[in-house]
Amino acid sequence: MRKALSWLFALVVLIGTAGAAGTATAATAAPADTDIRQRLLAIPGMSLIEEKPYDGYRYFVLNYVQPVDHRHPSAGTFTQRLTVLHKDTSRPTVFYTSGYNVSTTPSRSEPTRIVDGNQVSLEYRYFTPSRPSPADWSKLDIRQAADDQHRVFEALKPIYSEKWLATGGSKGGMTATYYERFHPRDMDGVVAYVAPNDVVNKEDSAYDRFFEQVGTKECRDRLNAVQREALVRREPLKAKYAAEAARQGWTFTTVGDLDRAYEAVVADLVWGFWQYHLLADCGDAPAATASDQEIYDWVDEISGFSAYSDQGLATYTPYYYQAGTQLGSPTIQLPHIKDLLRYGYQPPRNFVPRSIPMKFQPQAMRDVDTWVRQHADQMLYVYGENDPWGAEPFHLGQGARDSYVFTAPGANHGAKVEGLVPAEKAFATARILDWAGVSSAAVTAHPSKARPLAAYDRKLDRPEPRHHHLRP
Repeated sequence: MRKALSWLFALVVLIGTAGAAGTATAATAAPADTDIRQRLLAIPGMSLIEEKPYDGYRYFVLNYVQPVDHRHPSAGTFTQRLTVLHKDTSRPTVFYTSGYNVSTTPSRSEPTRIVDGNQVSLEYRYFTPSRPSPADWSKLDIRQAADDQHRVFEALKPIYSEKWLATGGSKGGMTATYYERFHPRDMDGVVAYVAPNDVVNKEDSAYDRFFEQVGTKECRDRLNAVQREALVRREPLKAKYAAEAARQGWTFTTVGDLDRAYEAVVADLVWGFWQYHLLADCGDAPAATASDQEIYDWVDEISGFSAYSDQGLATYTPYYYQAGTQLGSPTIQLPHIKDLLRYGYQPPRNFVPRSIPMKFQPQAMRDVDTWVRQHADQMLYVYGENDPWGAEPFHLGQGARDSYVFTAPGANHGAKVEGLVPAEKAFATARILDWAGVSSAAVTAHPSKARPLAAYDRKLDRPEPRHHHLRP
């Protein structure tokens, strides 16, 4: 069967860091009946930040020592944060990544609820505090991040010995895909949500076609009109922006100046609406005749005026660096405001401090796209019909096996299996249960009977917080 674990796991009990080399070493395993906290902390390189109580689970916030460069592990180490939502070692485990910072509040991804399992969540390298010091930015790439996940998996697999699934939304879905591409034997399945696939960075016409068709003409016209009005009124609205920047202490060294930041925020407006809102929310957009304050407040609500300040950009420097070196980024035409733009749609280079060198690697996404088309095995992609990031999705080719791409009607960047049409929702749930090894005989015989194994929990299963910025 695909992805059967190597006999090596029978020999290597725990994987850890041996000094600065960061190579795998054998360690004496804590007995299986030892408290889970002790078993986790017996892993070389693992340390506890805190344990938080949650009914039915144990929740740990941890640090793990990783090589800065997995290809040259003696070149130094850094500590990477992760969390473990522990249910039972007899349950499957879901490996979750957001592609950004890790939340230290207990939460559960949709696949974790579906399989009623454990969840390991990993902070993406170079998002603080999981950043080497000093930071060699050339070591921030998709292969190094995949190798981070691989080492964490190898360290935890002796404890969580049942099946594993990788998951994540948006950049996290991209991350789960890249992990599968570079370590296809680790996971028993992948569930990737709203994952963009920018294969050719210079070809972005799919996004322009999306904005010509999304929603209804009435809604598109309303959004376009208020976006245009925000640029027609650039000077009075910029004055409000400058006053707020002074109050908040925002500066604009990275992007250049407040005018560039203002235009970037307004240019994101329509994209930001469709990414985070629904067609039913279109009526909330102010009319073009609204007051300056009404337009300013709505632009702030949708795009966030803090987004392109130095303070807003600092958290996301690793994302913009990757967008400008490997992931690619969309450039849209915005014909309804083109005559009012001074700088055009700005590239990631404008949002990363100039002290950090960047060079784009066009082969990175082509490699991943080709691999998914030819080798995807037990991979499931979920997109939202009205999500701009879905304009360039992953596609499956003839070499794909037991893999699927579904689109949730009317959904935005928060699309889930739960939002699929009933037949697809049941089928996708059944496949996830099967990959995790927890499908019942009834579901195997009749996939339409598939349901999540864990009841909905209002706190654990809440949606991820919305982020400003035009980011996946």
